[in-house]
Amino acid sequence: MSALDWLNSEAFTAFGQHIIWSDLIGNTIGLTALALGWLRSVWTWPAQLLSGVVLIAANVSVQQAGSVGKQLIVVAVAVWGWQQWTRGRQQDGSIAVRFATWRERAYLAGGAAVGTLAVGCLFTAFPSLSWSPWADAYIFAGTLVAMLAQARGMVEFWFAWLLVDLVGVPLNFHSGLAFSGLIYVVYGALVLWGMRDWWLRTRSPALEGATA
Repeated sequence: MSALDWLNSEAFTAFGQHIIWSDLIGNTIGLTALALGWLRSVWTWPAQLLSGVVLIAANVSVQQAGSVGKQLIVVAVAVWGWQQWTRGRQQDGSIAVRFATWRERAYLAGGAAVGTLAVGCLFTAFPSLSWSPWADAYIFAGTLVAMLAQARGMVEFWFAWLLVDLVGVPLNFHSGLAFSGLIYVVYGALVLWGMRDWWLRTRSPALEGATA
């Protein structure tokens, strides 16, 4: 059995749902990466990179082209984000966070809209790429926007992840990636927690100095 075959083999069954190893391992690492992002640890990026590599196998197994593309973006942006956070550390080793400017927010929202439209049209024109073209396109574009904002230390990246999760959770359950669906519910809780933490750091320099 090849490594890919093993990753896409069944790990166990829970509540009538078949859980495959790639779905289990990739999302567990991804959950760790999100927690590291909340802590503003530069190790969030190598964790996201590894999670993306493993989840490519999971999404190939259920023919989710958009999600495969999303994970390829995760891998590429994780390398860039790793460089950005390594270079952008403050003197105490922490990562500064901030709210985006209105112009940056417009760029992020516009990029998400244009990206969703472009990828959705591509998947619609070539149905073999995705059985759920617009949901896949939305996740693809939203993930790219979220990771770019995270690499720049913008609080808005948490909002972007939350919006991606609102579509990603039901899509993963419907696609047969039950563990992805369950773990994304946990992601949602961590996103809300992380959003609050980063928000407070932008409002209270004293808190930043005390807890960094």
